[in-house]
Amino acid sequence: MEKMPGRITLYLRMIKFSHSVFALPFAFTGALFAASGVPPLPKVFWIIIAMVGARSGAMGLNRIIDSRIDKENPRTRGREIPSGKISIRDAAFFTAISLVILEIAAYNLNALCLKLSPLALSLLILYSYSKRFTWMSHFLLGIAISLAPLGAWIAVRGTIDMAIFPLTVTVVFWLAGFDVLYALQDTEFDRSKGLYSIPQRFGLKKALFLSRSFHGMAMSFLIYSGLIFGRGVFYWIGIVVVAGLFIYEHSLVKSDDLSKLDVAFFTMNGYISVAVFLATLADYLIPLT
Repeated sequence: MEKMPGRITLYLRMIKFSHSVFALPFAFTGALFAASGVPPLPKVFWIIIAMVGARSGAMGLNRIIDSRIDKENPRTRGREIPSGKISIRDAAFFTAISLVILEIAAYNLNALCLKLSPLALSLLILYSYSKRFTWMSHFLLGIAISLAPLGAWIAVRGTIDMAIFPLTVTVVFWLAGFDVLYALQDTEFDRSKGLYSIPQRFGLKKALFLSRSFHGMAMSFLIYSGLIFGRGVFYWIGIVVVAGLFIYEHSLVKSDDLSKLDVAFFTMNGYISVAVFLATLADYLIPLT
C-alpha cells in the first residue's frame, strides 16, 4: 500500500498544484482593490481556502472529464488518471471534497459568495467540455479563472461593482493568451481527434498573432484598472515590468521554434501574476502621495 505522502504528491500532481501561482495573485489583487489596502486577515484566510477548493475541484473535474482524451494523447497519457495511478473513483472523491471546501469557504465569506458558487462550478464544467465543440474554449477558461479577482472582490465587499471588471477582463485575455500558447503542443492531435482550439482552427502563425493580441488587450485593461483605482508609482512600475515580461514571453515562442514553450507558459505567466500583485500591494503599503 502506497504511503500517505506519496498519495498526496500524486493528487497534487494531478491538479498541477504548482500552477496555483497563476490565479491566486490575481485574487489577492482583487481583494486589495476591494479593501483599498490589505483586507482583514479572516477574509484573506477564507479567500485562500476558497481558491484552493475551487482550483482543486476544477482540475479534478477536468482530469476526470478528459481522462479518455488524455489516455490517447502521447503528451498526456502519463498523467495520474490515464496511467492508472489514480482511479476515476478516487479522483471523483477528491474533487467532491474540494468542492465541499469551496462551499464552506463561500459560506464563511458572505451570502453572495455562497449564492454565486454554483455559477462558478457551472463555468468550470462547461470549460472542461468546450474543446469538443468550440475553439473559443480558451476564453471559457479565461472567464472561469477571472472569477478569482471578481470572487475576491465580492468576498471583501459583498457586492458586484463595475470597478472590478477591468481587472476581471484582464485575467480573461491574459489566460486566453497563454492558453493558446499551451495548445500549440496539441495542434496535430486535436485535428486528428476532432477537438477544437485556436491553433487547430487558425494555424501556428495566426495563433501566435492572436496570443500576442490577447496579451496586448490584457495590458490595456490592466492599465485601465490602475486608472480606475487611482494607483500610484509602484503600481505603474509594476505595469512596466509586466509589459516587459509579456514581450519576453512572446520572444521565446517562434513559429519555427517551440522548444521554450514551457518557460513561456509556466515561468513567465507565474512571474506576471505575481508582479501584478506585488506591485499593487507595494502601492497600497507604501503610498508616496
